[in-house]
Amino acid sequence: MKPDAPEDQPKPGLRERKQGRIRATLIAAAMHLFSEQGYDQTTVDEIADAAKVSRRTLFRMFETKGDIVLAWTRGMTQSLSDALASCPADMHPADAMMHAFTALVPQIAENRKDTYAFVFLIEKTPSLRTVSFQKYAKWEDCLADGLAKRIPDRKNRRNAARLMARGGIAIFRTALDEWIRLKGRPALVPLLQKMYELQSSLWPAPEAEEMPDAT
Repeated sequence: MKPDAPEDQPKPGLRERKQGRIRATLIAAAMHLFSEQGYDQTTVDEIADAAKVSRRTLFRMFETKGDIVLAWTRGMTQSLSDALASCPADMHPADAMMHAFTALVPQIAENRKDTYAFVFLIEKTPSLRTVSFQKYAKWEDCLADGLAKRIPDRKNRRNAARLMARGGIAIFRTALDEWIRLKGRPALVPLLQKMYELQSSLWPAPEAEEMPDAT
């Protein structure tokens, strides 16, 4: 359940709520069409028809098809940030980050078939490569910000948080690559955990002296 809005922040009115519902419907319709018939093969008219809105309404909310996918990825970024923030304060930062990734998986789609289709769409469509890069850059920023609050006070904790965020994204992307190679047959969350354990076994964290803050 989302927290109540602050008292000084006005609640969205009827028009804003209606626009939000239309926007969400457009995003959902577009993502399903993209995953079923291909991003490049899907037209804006097909998206508008599936969402039961006019072409004019679609373009009032999104200038391009890519903007629709970007809007979807922003929702995933927010879910990732919220999942990290919800972890207990005493949880190890790396464990909290991996919990956030595993909590994100059910948010991608309602079932494994759709989840695989959406993942394949974003990761393997050449036209969406820039969108994918932007998504991971946003993930890195939100994870680094959240992890910096969890790492014990040290001079180089900002760099440590950034390195941990990038490492977590590498784990996630490697798990997705393997999942795609296996055509989505296994469950994604155990595969993600397996990659986390593999990385930990390859590069155990040593007891090291603090490095001076270079920022």
